[in-house]
Amino acid sequence: MQLTTIILLLGSASAAAYYFGTQRSLRVVGGQHRLPQLHSLPAYHGYFVLIRTLLPALAVLLVWLLVEPKIIMALIVRHLPEAERSMSSGQLDLLLNNIQNLAIGDVVSGKVNGLLSENAARFVAYSTASRQLLAATCLGIAFLGGVFAWRKIRADFRARTKVERMLTVALMAASSVAILTTIGIVFSVLFEAIRFFREIPVSEFLFGLNWSPQTAMRVDQVGSSGSFGAVPLFAGTLLITVIAMLVAVPVGLMTAIYLAEFSSTRFREIAKPLLEILAGVPTVVYGFFAALTMAPAIRRAGEAVGLSVASESALAAGLVMGIMIIPVVSSLSDDAIKAVPRAMRDGALALGATRSETVLQIILPAALPGIVGGILLAVSRAIGETMIVVMAAGLAANLTANPFHAVTTVTVQIVTLLVGDQEFDSAKTLAAFALSLMLFVVTLGLNIVGLHVVRKYREQYE
Repeated sequence: MQLTTIILLLGSASAAAYYFGTQRSLRVVGGQHRLPQLHSLPAYHGYFVLIRTLLPALAVLLVWLLVEPKIIMALIVRHLPEAERSMSSGQLDLLLNNIQNLAIGDVVSGKVNGLLSENAARFVAYSTASRQLLAATCLGIAFLGGVFAWRKIRADFRARTKVERMLTVALMAASSVAILTTIGIVFSVLFEAIRFFREIPVSEFLFGLNWSPQTAMRVDQVGSSGSFGAVPLFAGTLLITVIAMLVAVPVGLMTAIYLAEFSSTRFREIAKPLLEILAGVPTVVYGFFAALTMAPAIRRAGEAVGLSVASESALAAGLVMGIMIIPVVSSLSDDAIKAVPRAMRDGALALGATRSETVLQIILPAALPGIVGGILLAVSRAIGETMIVVMAAGLAANLTANPFHAVTTVTVQIVTLLVGDQEFDSAKTLAAFALSLMLFVVTLGLNIVGLHVVRKYREQYE
């Protein structure tokens, strides 16, 4: 039985549970005309039965789907010949992966022999039996839960209290998912980065001036140990980010000020949506624009004044990235400016201040926390951008402050190192996790600085 079929059956059972729950609540008091005798509305009784029907079954479904692949693979391994079971972990994983791919009709590496065919059929049989047992178990648990909840319905039953309590627990669980996911990401990156630093010294990674992570296959080959000095990557990231922010912050902030304080309502209704369309353009489109339009234009302009400009330059990537980030700065700054109380504007104007003086001396200081938050979000967006840099700035890890030269960034190198099938035992692949950890630390530092600025310049208004 397919998983979608099981989910549809549980959905139908939940709808039936809601219906029978509401009908039961009306029946215990003798009909709709005696509804005031119920402690809670019939809908709450229906929700109570629905939740007791659906949640236990979903919990069993989730746990089952998590442990099912491991159990099936363990059963497959038990039926393998002794020679295959004594293989190394990597070879055994490859064999099991081929068995699973053959069973689901995917591509198999190597020739299909009798061993693969036999165990693929066994995999299909185990999977089919598992899904049938899963469907029976989930529907049985849903039925028992629904009957138990249905029998608890009485006139004085506090269904609303129960439902609200269960919803509170569900909301707490949902909010904890984001926290646990963040913690899991941090620890997964941290553990792999520690493995990298066991092979490469931290000092070499943080202060080395040469980045060449291409390790050789044999020890006697040239450059077999690779070079993992990440300073060129940090410098390239900083250079492109600075260029982008020099474009995005002034233009975005001045656009927000004009739209919020000086433009007419009609112009604002037209210009603001058009400006925010830029935020919905895919980054690959910006990359094409940077590679095919901006970079050649910068190179021709540089040649016209006698400058040597690379075909892929930090300036081209930074300018286009700045254009991409303008809506972020503009929209968040506009919201911050609009949040300033109207009484502050009217009071400044009543005291004789001009509109420009009101904006500079009253509104901007009051909106500074929101503006700083928008700028920090834009900086994080610039640091994490990949596609524009790949297409417009290149992959060369050059240590330079010249915006006309080709550079690369941390995110681009992370993508480059993890493209294709990788073996997570080499320093080359583990370097991506070290770079990810540094990116996380830098982003965290930016947030801390932003919070400090916000607290320092925040003003309290009644």
